[in-house]
Amino acid sequence: MLKINSEVKIYVSINPIDARKSIDGLMSLVHENNFSPQSGNLFLFFNKARDKVKCIYWDRNGYILHYKRLEKHKLIIPKLHSSTHLEITETQLQGLLAGLDFMLMAKFSEINYSQFA
Repeated sequence: MLKINSEVKIYVSINPIDARKSIDGLMSLVHENNFSPQSGNLFLFFNKARDKVKCIYWDRNGYILHYKRLEKHKLIIPKLHSSTHLEITETQLQGLLAGLDFMLMAKFSEINYSQFA
C-alpha cells in the first residue's frame, strides 16, 4: 500500500504511455504537461493494455518509482476529451491500484463518527 502525505496532489495521466519508460522518460512527460517534476506531487501513468501502472514522485533528494502489474483485470481509467490529466484523492488512488472504479468512490462521502445520536 502506498501512503501519501495529505499535502501531495495526485495526478493521473489520461493518455496511455509506453510501459518501458523509466524515471527520465516519465519526468519528461510531467514537464511537457507544465508540471514541476520536483513539486513533491505524485504522477500516475498507465500502459495501453491498462494492466500496468507507474507512480512517480520526488522525495527530498531523488525520484521514487512505484510499479504495479495487475495479473487479472484491467485498470479503470475514465476517458476525458478535454484534459490530459485528472487529479484524484488518496482514497481514489488506493481504489485505482486495487483495480476498482475509483471515479465511483468520489460519490461516497467520508463518515465522521465523532458524535453519536
